[in-house]
Amino acid sequence: QNHIMQLVCLIAMEPPSSLHHDSVRDEKIKVLRSLRPMTADDVRNNTVRGQYAAGAIDGESVPGYPDELNGAESSTETFVALKVEIDNWRWSNVPFYLRTGKRLKEKHSEIVVEFEDVPHSIFPEQEYNLQPNRLTIRLQPDEGVKLTLMAKEPGPGGFDLRPVSLDLSFEETFGVCYPDAYERLLMEVLRGNPALFMRRDEVEAAWHWVDSIIAGWEQSKQKVESYVAGSWGPTASSVLLDRDGRAWYPDT
Repeated sequence: QNHIMQLVCLIAMEPPSSLHHDSVRDEKIKVLRSLRPMTADDVRNNTVRGQYAAGAIDGESVPGYPDELNGAESSTETFVALKVEIDNWRWSNVPFYLRTGKRLKEKHSEIVVEFEDVPHSIFPEQEYNLQPNRLTIRLQPDEGVKLTLMAKEPGPGGFDLRPVSLDLSFEETFGVCYPDAYERLLMEVLRGNPALFMRRDEVEAAWHWVDSIIAGWEQSKQKVESYVAGSWGPTASSVLLDRDGRAWYPDT
């Protein structure tokens, strides 16, 4: 409910009138209130629950979630994937795909913005395999920004295109080791700046939306899909995007 919803708010909100904490929070709550409510059909078709089974991470065996409960059965999800719609003028008909989980292949947080295709391409797609341009915002680890564009390979005699990246690593560029997420929050507490924290109405709006998903899972008794620890989650999460002709990035 908290972390991933905050990322949705930060990427989808309109620019605040100032950096005053209430100005930032006012724009975030507008996003939460614009989230399209999940009907029973939406919950069934656009959400995936998962729970990790035994597997391997970095070459070391790790137990499954039931094993850590001494073999007790549990329907608690350790992975969730969602397709979300925001009903406002800017984001109408733009899907947001969210994925979060434990014991995945890698531990990192990032936002990938995939740009819309051009209305008309002068390059034959079947020959050049054009890919959409992407903006990747890496939150942790290795904070930075990467813009991936289709570019022509230099040289005469052909017009071959391939994706290339403009990559900004904060650590390499500025030579500074930045505090991690919780260190940053603790420093903001000491400074008396609540902008990065949720206001009460934000918490209530977020839970109001999330509760409809939880209720849908309970009513439909939606299955918790098993996935191997060290993978990118259950197969159903890939199917969720495959139906729209898309794939998670990095590809699973």
